[in-house]
Amino acid sequence: MTETSARRESDRTGRARRGNPVSRFFGAVGLFVRQILDELRKVVRPTGPELVRYTTVVVVFVMIMMALVSGLDFGLSKLISWALTGKTI
Repeated sequence: MTETSARRESDRTGRARRGNPVSRFFGAVGLFVRQILDELRKVVRPTGPELVRYTTVVVVFVMIMMALVSGLDFGLSKLISWALTGKTI
């Protein structure tokens, strides 16, 4: 970075720091909204069939995980019950 460009950047930031706090606030909010809208333009929305496929995959995965955790819970509770009492419930 050259000395000239460093001076220009400090001038810009210096000008941004001076000024009305209310106008700085609304300027920052405006910048934030513009950045949000720019990012939303980049979003690729799924088509109908893709949305159905993604939803189906998520629901099936959640059901498999529920079955796995339920089975482990049931099995471990029987194992602990047997280990502590010597008989299954």
